[in-house]
Amino acid sequence: MRVFLTLLGREVKSSFYSPIAYVVIFFFLIASGFNFYSGVALLNQSPSEVTVVEAAFNTVLFWFPFVLIFPLITMRTYADEFRMGTIETLTTAPVQDWQVVLSKFLGAYIFYTILWSPSFLYFTAFTEITGKQAALAAGAFGGSYLFLLLVGAFYIALGCLASALTSEQINAAVMTFVAIFGSFVAGLLGFILNSQSQAVRDIIAYFSAVEHMADFSRGLIDSRPIIWYVSMTALVLFMNLQVFQYRKWKA
Repeated sequence: MRVFLTLLGREVKSSFYSPIAYVVIFFFLIASGFNFYSGVALLNQSPSEVTVVEAAFNTVLFWFPFVLIFPLITMRTYADEFRMGTIETLTTAPVQDWQVVLSKFLGAYIFYTILWSPSFLYFTAFTEITGKQAALAAGAFGGSYLFLLLVGAFYIALGCLASALTSEQINAAVMTFVAIFGSFVAGLLGFILNSQSQAVRDIIAYFSAVEHMADFSRGLIDSRPIIWYVSMTALVLFMNLQVFQYRKWKA
């Protein structure tokens, strides 16, 4: 465990040693703050049954920067190490492959959760200023952040896998964006195709991140999306381990 914690600390520190980390933080804070402001401004225009939490997490202004941050967070996890040759030093150290893979995933995941921590202040400030709750129930607030943790784990795992496949950060970022965007669009096929089949709509909704966020932000926490994201994260991390072992022995 001590070896794993050392590796994890190394990954977390390396995230903040890179200038790109502060660019990501700045970009994300601006985008999330503007998204929250736009949601509240829209609700002020006319009476609505939509809560502030729903308005903040169910708009294009939320999804666009949300999808973009994962390539930036994960593109250097493996690609930079392979490019610079430091992966050889890491793999010859007395560490196991699963420890390397898991530490890199959790290092990026911790950075991702840190990105979201200031957003609590938006809702706290709203409640303090207006005297009204941002959500109708605590489950809606907790559900929204639970979904962010679940889908974030899956997308970060995809980004780590993409980074393990190449030695170029740009290539890793592009592959990550294509994979996440493809997964995101697949969940929108129900709207795009406008299928009349209930079975088709149900199947598409099962994979739709937009549908999941809409439900979770209303406090409708379903176990099926939880199982889906946890299992897919585990599967992608297993694939990541296989790719890492292959590239390590090939080198």
